[in-house]
Amino acid sequence: MGEETPAGQRGSHPRHALAPLLNAPVRLSVVAALASVAKAEFGFVRDLVEVTDSVLSKQVSALEEAGWVAVDKGRVGRRPRTWLSLTAEGRAVYERHLAALRAIAAG
Repeated sequence: MGEETPAGQRGSHPRHALAPLLNAPVRLSVVAALASVAKAEFGFVRDLVEVTDSVLSKQVSALEEAGWVAVDKGRVGRRPRTWLSLTAEGRAVYERHLAALRAIAAG
């Protein structure tokens, strides 16, 4: 997962624990929004993160492909709805990413 040092060993700098997929601000914002809830409706996340449907859809697809976000479709009454949630792996990756950012910031 981390870069190798010239000696061929994985480095100990906290940046090696960062998840490259979360380097995109929108993806990080989506995962952060989902971290504090069991699930959230697509429109709620879209409005919270302040992006369009198409931007959120594209970023959620990347997170879903990585196995970090689950997408569930259903209906409320006659209206279609999409709910998003973090998978256990997604939550673990997010927590590792945050810990690495904190360690980097702490110097």
